[in-house]
Amino acid sequence: MNVTAETHVRLARPSRDLAAAERFWVDGLGLTVLFRADAGREPGTHDLLMVGHPGGAWHLELTRGPVDPRPTEEDLLVLYLDGPVPDDLVARLLACGGTRVGSPNPYWNEWGVTVEDPDGYRLVLCRRGWRPRAGAPLSGG
Repeated sequence: MNVTAETHVRLARPSRDLAAAERFWVDGLGLTVLFRADAGREPGTHDLLMVGHPGGAWHLELTRGPVDPRPTEEDLLVLYLDGPVPDDLVARLLACGGTRVGSPNPYWNEWGVTVEDPDGYRLVLCRRGWRPRAGAPLSGG
């Protein structure tokens, strides 16, 4: 099998607090809980929360276990909104545990809003668009 445009993407990362992460990603951003598992404290296991859109081509896997998050300011999940970043969405993310931050990359400050999740990973809501074909230019917003 080859990797194609339809290949599903899972972004996996550790979390200190899955309840706080769920509040941010589900209540704040509007994703859906796709799956959850409690490890039951078996050696070598971890708690798991998967969030995304049902039928979507990507989802986040958040785990709580032996590894703590170690995000940097360059660990970004960028969502291309292809239009203005809604103020109510940013407000909801902040009310659900997010922190609005500036980016060390001026591109993201110009074209979007960056919010850290409760674990310190950064979500960029970009008002530009992305076209899914090789070499496609970004559209302005």
